[in-house]
Amino acid sequence: VQLQASGGGLVQAGGSLRLSCAASRRTFRSYAMGWFRQAPGKEREFVIAISWSDDSTYYADSVKGRFTISRDNAKNTVYLQMNSLKPEDTAVYYCAASPDHYYPYEYRYWGQGTQVTVSS
Repeated sequence: VQLQASGGGLVQAGGSLRLSCAASRRTFRSYAMGWFRQAPGKEREFVIAISWSDDSTYYADSVKGRFTISRDNAKNTVYLQMNSLKPEDTAVYYCAASPDHYYPYEYRYWGQGTQVTVSS
């Protein structure tokens, strides 16, 4: 599975961005999908995930109430809607795919990152 993330950019604090991650395979619908991020000087951290089947979602505490994840299986795409952005959300965001059917997922495929910068 090849993953292509897009949609990053520069936004002011309090603003919104939507990231997209397009997958190359028709079997996309059988993969759980997740987003991770890595800020400068920090380790990569989990942000949010969505199951392959019933659209169950899982969130890091830091983004609850602000970020949502959704998927469009017809388009082989998963979305990350980010609202009420904060400067601490600044990071490179990565999408990932997992063949696991139960959370927590082990991610097998990773996309290239897309930079999100939130100015104060």
